[in-house]
Amino acid sequence: MAWEEPLAMGLALGYLLLIILEQRSAWLLAAMSAGLYLKIFYDVGLFMEAGLQVFYIVMAVYGFWAWGRNSSGQHLRIQRWPLKLHLLILAAVLTSGVGIGLLLARFTDAALPIPDSITTIGALTTTWMVARKVLENWLWWVAIDLVSIVLYLERGLELTALLFAGYVVLALLGWHNWRRLLRAQQ
Repeated sequence: MAWEEPLAMGLALGYLLLIILEQRSAWLLAAMSAGLYLKIFYDVGLFMEAGLQVFYIVMAVYGFWAWGRNSSGQHLRIQRWPLKLHLLILAAVLTSGVGIGLLLARFTDAALPIPDSITTIGALTTTWMVARKVLENWLWWVAIDLVSIVLYLERGLELTALLFAGYVVLALLGWHNWRRLLRAQQ
């Protein structure tokens, strides 16, 4: 992992910076970073995080497509989802994350299966929000990233924990920038 983790980290940072700026090319960096992190997480026993990377690769393809122009030449616009929907999603994320975590604890040697599962299910949901340009995705990422920092430190992935600390800051910047862009598009 001597070179893989720093390269994956750099690609992931590039992805996030381009997402904040609403650049479609961000999704290419996302796919490359996810490919590297797939191997890294599998090697350290974070199986749900490894599986999440497969989803990220698929979402990178979808995001690249969705952020292109539609048949009428328009780009996807930033949108908001109602609080009630976010609360329902949160309940579903927590319930499914605990359920999957309990299964992993019983049938595998997964490390930290419940928090790993909750952050993974949350990240699946939030990545969909990014691909659909839902403003509140940034707030979801703050929560997910804070829990992920603890997971990565526990597994000895200090560089990745540092990356996720940076993600918290960048998510707050993304929230601010997308709110400004949403006001401008209205």
